[in-house]
Amino acid sequence: MANRHALIVPALKKHTATVIMAHGLGDSGAGWVSLAENWRRRGKFEEIKFVFPNAPSIPITINAGYVMPGWYDITSFNDLNAAHDETGILRSRGVFNKLIADEIEAGIPSNRIVLGGFSQGGAMSLFTGLTTSHKLAGVFGLSCYLLMGNKVKTIAAEEAKDVNKDTPFFMGHGDADEVVKYQWGQQTADFLKKELGVQVEFKTYKNLPHSAALEEIDDLEAFVTKCLPEGQGKSEL
Repeated sequence: MANRHALIVPALKKHTATVIMAHGLGDSGAGWVSLAENWRRRGKFEEIKFVFPNAPSIPITINAGYVMPGWYDITSFNDLNAAHDETGILRSRGVFNKLIADEIEAGIPSNRIVLGGFSQGGAMSLFTGLTTSHKLAGVFGLSCYLLMGNKVKTIAAEEAKDVNKDTPFFMGHGDADEVVKYQWGQQTADFLKKELGVQVEFKTYKNLPHSAALEEIDDLEAFVTKCLPEGQGKSEL
């Protein structure tokens, strides 16, 4: 089932958990639906509903202002600590929080929701996971980096009360990534561990460019399995 805002792959059995997976710049939710379809074919995660949101089309400065699906504008891609599109990031965080809230309203406790994404979607997932007031089951980011590093620590402490400090995070990154520097992924994982005290599992994929590898998807499957064990029905809210 699809709509303008998200593509949905419903649970096959009793819906007890949800995974929200956000795409990267210029992509759409449909670009990642094969992830859920692959698991479905193998009989995995039948109690899980998958949500693949679509980013709005916005001008992207680094691409000469060309309008494309994006969670926020990018003005430079040379420095991890360069100024970020704070307005766009916070707007998209609102979208992600609304997706989480919608699942809670549908009867899924927040601690049965995993939030993640690839590239821009991964960066937004990390940022939202760190700064949301909802206690999540897990957060993952593939080939991504830290947003608003100079402010995220304060926002996490003041707005989110560090509610996801003990939530497991998973990051995967190819060491041949030509778009999002591999070092950025490493630096992000280090920052989450050392500055925020977050539990982060960081995995490196040899010779992998800015994409996902089968080994990485297997590792992600293991992460989701750990975060969302089967057989746990809907809790009373």
